[in-house]
Amino acid sequence: MKGVIGLALAAAVSGVVAQPHNHHGHHHAKKHAHAGVDKRADAAAAGTVVVTEVVQGPTVVEYVLDGKQVDANEAEKGIKEGDYVVLGSSKPSFVAPPPVVSTSIASIPGGALFLEQKTSSTSTSTSTSTSTSSSTTSSIPTTSSSPIPSSTSSEPPAATSSAASEDLSGGGLDSEFPSGKIRCDHFPSDYGALGVDWLDLSGWTTLAKIGKLMKGVAINNYEQPISGPCQPGMLCSYACPPGYQKTQWPEDSQGATGQSIGGLYCNSDGFLELTRPSHPTLCEPGAGGVYVKNMLPKSAAICRTDYPGNEAMVIPLETNPGGQYPLTNPVSSAYYKWKGQSTTAQYYVNNMGIPVDDACTWNSKSCPDCAGNWAPVNVGVGKSDDGITYISIFPNAPTTNAVLNFDMEIQGDVSGECWLKNGKYSGNNGCTVGLSEGGTATVVLKPRGK
Repeated sequence: MKGVIGLALAAAVSGVVAQPHNHHGHHHAKKHAHAGVDKRADAAAAGTVVVTEVVQGPTVVEYVLDGKQVDANEAEKGIKEGDYVVLGSSKPSFVAPPPVVSTSIASIPGGALFLEQKTSSTSTSTSTSTSTSSSTTSSIPTTSSSPIPSSTSSEPPAATSSAASEDLSGGGLDSEFPSGKIRCDHFPSDYGALGVDWLDLSGWTTLAKIGKLMKGVAINNYEQPISGPCQPGMLCSYACPPGYQKTQWPEDSQGATGQSIGGLYCNSDGFLELTRPSHPTLCEPGAGGVYVKNMLPKSAAICRTDYPGNEAMVIPLETNPGGQYPLTNPVSSAYYKWKGQSTTAQYYVNNMGIPVDDACTWNSKSCPDCAGNWAPVNVGVGKSDDGITYISIFPNAPTTNAVLNFDMEIQGDVSGECWLKNGKYSGNNGCTVGLSEGGTATVVLKPRGK
């Protein structure tokens, strides 16, 4: 995002991804995050590329640009080099490998992927929205574009109510957020939100310019600024500390065609409003019971996707040698629902030694092939409706062929073995274990061969 001003020109790029029936969880198109890149593309080259997902057969990737099939290598190179950055996905984040124990989390057919194409300068943008077909074999995005006026001033109107003289300082994670009383130019770290400053979004993780938020009305089109503050008419998403997750998203005003949208709403007066008032704190703990322990000689960053949001892998957890940290474990039945279906958490595991601000982002400068969107390994975590927490380790395929530079193993009160050693998994395509209520599990990061 650095060096890019305003809104980028939208374009969608995607492929066909096949998954066998014995996968559970929520199918997920990998190249799905919104982030900044250095390369610029000519605005005239903007187009729409379509994604579909087939649930049987071998993996086949097909790229279509402006209705014409393009060479896969050319399309993938454009994605990797930053000609496109992703706005979001029309399906949740969790592709788990074959389970050791059964799960009640339903798999989701079909999905769509949304990208931005960079321009060297911009005062207008086009917006991309999608529609997902009812077929279980494919989903086809559709795009509607219109010029967007220049962004409004980042300075909200002065407060006119008695709220201006109130002491609105928060007391941390357990503080209830005073909806409609905190200015949008104040990042609410004093209410527990965790600032992600390296994204150039004033601490926020996703900004979605939607205009007026109307209860019960689906959001058809929206734009995502790639830099700048939270401003009126935006949903402003945020990170929470390890073990916690955000509570705010408009439950009855999600994307009309499957986009996930979350965060606080900046109203027309320039004040932040809760979008889920039944949860008055900004962050809440998950089910607990899952930890990550670093037994490496260096730090290793684990990055959760911002979901609901643009699904970028930017929610940071920096693990340092000898440290143990909670890994947020959503209670799927009580967390975000995508089209009425339960969702889980997905994490990206980066090679050790990469700083968190260069790992929990789309494109890593120090290791573009082994961090960020191209991190070698994913971890999925979620407590299902049957009371079992499912924990998975699996390759970040087909996005990357990178091999993690350390080993991983899930230890504790789990139903079986699940490990990664020297780039090989205990299962054919990763592994999943179950954790019963009251137990604990630890994802151990350790040097190879130890």
